Formats: sequence, C-alpha cells, structure tokens
Amino acid sequence: MTGNQAEFRGRRARRDVDGVLLLDKPAGMTSNQALQAAKRLFNARKAGHTGSLDPLATGLLPLCFGEATKASSFLLDADKGYAVRVRLGAATTTADADGEVTETAPVPPLTRARVEAALTDFRGRQSQTPPMYSALKQGGKRLYELAREGKEVERAPREIEIHEIALLAIEGDEFEYRVRCSKGTYVRTLSEDIARALGTVGHVAALRRYKVGPFDAAAMVTLADLERAAVAGMQELDALLTPADRALVHLPEVGLDTESAYYVRRGQAVRAPRAPRSGWVRLYAPDGGFLGIGAIDADGKVAPKRLMRQSRVQPG
Repeated sequence: MTGNQAEFRGRRARRDVDGVLLLDKPAGMTSNQALQAAKRLFNARKAGHTGSLDPLATGLLPLCFGEATKASSFLLDADKGYAVRVRLGAATTTADADGEVTETAPVPPLTRARVEAALTDFRGRQSQTPPMYSALKQGGKRLYELAREGKEVERAPREIEIHEIALLAIEGDEFEYRVRCSKGTYVRTLSEDIARALGTVGHVAALRRYKVGPFDAAAMVTLADLERAAVAGMQELDALLTPADRALVHLPEVGLDTESAYYVRRGQAVRAPRAPRSGWVRLYAPDGGFLGIGAIDADGKVAPKRLMRQSRVQPG
C-alpha cells in the first residue's frame, strides 16, 4: 500500500450535513479560516459562509452546510447589525486597528449631544465608496490585493441605507455606536466618515456583528462550543444546526397539496391558491417538510427554483 493510499483510507468519509450554523467568529481569524475549522469538526462535505467579517471583527457569521448553501444568497442580501468602537485622532491604511497610521488630527471635545447629532446625519439612504481594503474585485484582482501593492483604483459609489444608528458610550477619544444597515455597507468607511463629521479622523478599534437577517447574537455558538460538542459525538454537533428555512422567514410561506408537491419536486410550476402574486416564496409539503425556494412566474404559477433534498441530519 502506498503512502497516498494509506492516507486516503485513514480519512473519514465526508458527511452530508444540512443546516445553518450561527458561529461567533473570534478576533484574529479570517471568515474562511473559521469556516474551515467548523467544516472539519462537522466532517461536512459542503459548506460556505455568508459574507466575510474582517479578521479584527467578531460576532455572527452564519455558515451554511449542504443544502442550506442554496439559501446563502438571501443571507448575503440581508440587513446586518453591528456594534462598533471608533478611536478618534488617527486614520489608518485599512480604516481599522490592523492598519498603519496615515494621518493624525486633534480630537475636539466629545459630548453626547455632538456625537448623537453627527450619527443622526448618517441615517437613511446614501452613497458610499467602497474602501481599497475590501474583497471587491476589479480587473480580476481583489481590491485589498491592489492596496497591498500600493495601488489605488477608481471605485464606483454604491447605494446603501442606514436603518438605525445610535450612540452607546463615550470614553476619552473613543465612542461606541450600534448600527443596523443594508447589505454592502462598509462600517469602516462609515466610521471614517463619522469621524470627519466630528472634525477629526478615526478608525475602527473594535467591531462585533450581532445580527444577520432573522438571526441574532442570542443563538450564536463559539468554536470552543463546537469542539466540546465534537468530543460528545456528531449528534451533539448536529443539534447546534438551524434548519435552512429559518434563514428565509422573510419570504411568504406557500403550502402545497400532495399533487402539487409531487410536480414541484420534478421541476414543474404549479398553481397554489394562497400564493402571492409575485416574488420569492418558501415551499412546504403537506407534512410540513421544507421543499425549497420557489418564485411566482409570469403566469402566476409557483415555479421551483432551489429545491432542497430531505436532510440526513435533523438540526436542532
């Protein structure tokens, strides 16, 4: 037996695991590193994350396993919530504490009224230019790769929306705020802009994500939690997963009768009496089993778009 054959036989076969894991990403780890660590513990065949968190950031990182990856785009598009600590007086290359200082400026006296007034001005729809240190691609390269080469390129502004923003605390030359925002919002850029509105410069000193779409921090688990569960066995791990359809609670629910469910499972559009007139929907069989995601077509029928096989693992 060759070394490669022995190694192959020594590996466990990857499992078909379906569900969403609400991971509390630790600081100092990339989102992909966190994903790979969780995937190894679950010994899962397929998994992906739903929007990166910077290495400095902590908090909610939904990981989609197996069939749940078909719902990942909806979490990517969902609103996000963050708690942010901003350090004033110094700007950095990356707009956070991991970067090198590029500019310093005096910090004016901070009062609650002054900071709250500055934050209020950022509520609502607005344009935001993505930072160079971001994962967006231009010319086949990530912007952060170009930035590390000392290059700066033109970036098109994006429309974002700040739904809620509120001051949490002020301490010395730092303040903390909470923000709920649309997809595509760069909190580092937002924090730089708030610092300028206060008459100085600044950067993100700490960032924690507490909400992604319907999920919040209360249901998060840490990598340490996963490691403890793994010692107890795969059933303990699998109990930490959330069913995929809970990521889609913002979509209307459409229950199908036995005949309609039969045809939908075979890729055919059907009529459903209580379906909405347009948009995406969640599809359920008569027994309550989640079939997947559908869309209302031009004829008013429910057309299957992302069907999900019945999970071999029953999430908790």
